[in-house]
Amino acid sequence: MWTTRRDNKKKIMDNVSSLLDGKLARTEDAVEIMEKIIQKGDRVILEGDNQKQASFLSETLVKVDPEKVNNLHMIMSSISRPEHLDIFEKQIAKKLDFSFAGPQSNRISQMISDKKIMVGDIHTYLELYARLFIDLIPNVALVAADKADYQGNLYTGFNTEETPTFVEATAFKDGIVIVQANEVTETVPRVDIPGDWVDIVIPADRPYELEPLFTRDPQAISELQILMGMMAIRGIYEKHEVQSLNHGIGFNTAAIELLLPTYGESLGLKGKICKNWELNPTPTLIPAIESGWVESIHSFGGEVGMERYIKARPDIFFVGRDGTMRSNRTLGQIAGQYALDMFVGSTLQIDKYGNSSTVTKGRLSGFGGAPNMGSNPTGRRHSTKAWQSLSSQTNGMQRGRKLVVQIVETFGGNKKPVFVDQLDARKVQKDAQLNNVPVMIYTEDTTHIVTEEGIAYLYKTDSMAERQAAIEAIAGVTPVGLRANRKELEELRRKGIVALPEDIGVARKDAKRTLLAAQNMDDLVLWSKGLYNPPTKFRSWS
Repeated sequence: MWTTRRDNKKKIMDNVSSLLDGKLARTEDAVEIMEKIIQKGDRVILEGDNQKQASFLSETLVKVDPEKVNNLHMIMSSISRPEHLDIFEKQIAKKLDFSFAGPQSNRISQMISDKKIMVGDIHTYLELYARLFIDLIPNVALVAADKADYQGNLYTGFNTEETPTFVEATAFKDGIVIVQANEVTETVPRVDIPGDWVDIVIPADRPYELEPLFTRDPQAISELQILMGMMAIRGIYEKHEVQSLNHGIGFNTAAIELLLPTYGESLGLKGKICKNWELNPTPTLIPAIESGWVESIHSFGGEVGMERYIKARPDIFFVGRDGTMRSNRTLGQIAGQYALDMFVGSTLQIDKYGNSSTVTKGRLSGFGGAPNMGSNPTGRRHSTKAWQSLSSQTNGMQRGRKLVVQIVETFGGNKKPVFVDQLDARKVQKDAQLNNVPVMIYTEDTTHIVTEEGIAYLYKTDSMAERQAAIEAIAGVTPVGLRANRKELEELRRKGIVALPEDIGVARKDAKRTLLAAQNMDDLVLWSKGLYNPPTKFRSWS
C-alpha cells in the first residue's frame, strides 16, 4: 500500500461532503467540520504569526468537543491569542512546537511549569517552516485569506506572509487545508494560492485579526535612543558601508530610520548605505524613502495603514498587478539569512560572554526570526564591502562575515539590567525540560553591541577574556559593567575594540529630538503626502 495518506484523506473528506457546496462551507458549520476532519493525535498547523491571525479558525478550534478532538500536536509560529493556549487548558491539544509567544509569554511559561503543555522545541521561523517538509508534516492546516473564489483560489494580498508555505507542506502530502476567508467572490484580484491546493473554504464571521506590530510612534523615541542611533550610523553603518540590512522591532531601530534623512544626510551618506532592505513596511522609514535613501524593500508581512502608500510606491516595494504588496515570511527569512550585510536587533538579556535571549524568568517569549537574521551563514559565497570588511583568515582561506548587531540600553524598560552574568534561559531550560538552553543569538555570531555607553566591536576580539572585557566596557552600571576598569578600557579603545561616542565623532549634546525627521505620527502622514493611514491607536486626536 503506497497511498494510505491519500486514501485516508478521501475517507475523511467524504465524511464532510454533505456539509460542503463544492469547497465552500457555511460559517455556522465550522465546529462540526473540524470535529469530523481533525483526528486524534493529528499534527495541526494553525496560522498565527506575529501579525496575521487565523482568528476565526482558532476560536472555532477551542469550541470542539475534547471527547472527539484531543491529543493534538499543534504547530504555530506565534502563540499570540488566548485561545491558542485555551486548547491546551481544555486538553484538545497536548504538544506544541512554536517560534514566538510574545503576547502570551507569561501564561505559556506558567502552563509549561504546570505540565499542561508538552514542548517539542522552540524554533526559529525558518527552522519551523523547514521541518514542515521533513518531520513535522501537517495533517491539517488552518489558514487565513482575504478572499477566495468558488474554486478555492485564494487571494492573500498585502499579508500573504506564511500562508503559501503552510498550505504547500500540507496539500502535497495529502493533508487537509481549511481556509477562513474574509470574503467569497466570483473572482479574486490575483491568485496567490491555487484552488487545487485547498480543500475547504469557510467564510469567517469577521475579518482576520491583524496587528500593526512594527509601527512605532516617533513621539516615544528618547534622546538616549537617538544617541545610540547616531553611534550606530557613524560607528557601524558608515564604517562598514552597509548596503543591505534588516531592522528588528523597536524604538532603537526606529530612531535610526528617522535619523537617516537628517543626521545621515549631514554625513553625506545617502547613496552609500541602507539602500536595500528586508523588513516589514515600517512607517518610520517613510521619510528615508521620500528622501531618496531607499532603493528596495521586501517584506515578511504587511503593516496596517501602509496599504495606499505602498501601492503608490511600486518602485520601492514588491507590488502585484492588483496594486497590493506581496509579502512572504519564508522567503524573507531566507533573504535575511543569506542576502543581507547586516542584522540590527535588540534583546532582553545579554550574558557576560555575549550570548543573548528573549527568554527570561517567568516569560517564555521565544525568538521568532532573529536567529535566522542574526547568524553568520557559512554557506554564503557572494561578497560585498560590508561582508568583506569583517573577513578573517581561516587555514589560509579568507572568508567574509555578516554584521550582527545588538543595540540595547544597559537597563530595560522594567529597570532590570540587560547585562547579566548568567541568562535566565538556563533555568527556563530546566523548568521546561528543553534539550538546549533557549539562546536567541550566540556570542560567536554577534559582531557588535551598541549601548548608550559605546560600541563593542566583538568581531575584533582574539579571546573570550577580551570579548568579556569589551562587553563589560559598554555595560554601564549593571553588575557586568561594574567590573570594567579604566586601564583596560583605554587599551580596548586603543585597539579599536571599544569606541566611546567621542571616538567616532558623536557628541552626546547633539542627541536631541530635533534630529528626527518626524516628531510624531502626523509628521509621518505629511511625509507620505497623506497616503499613510495610521491605525486608530496611533492617531493624534488633538
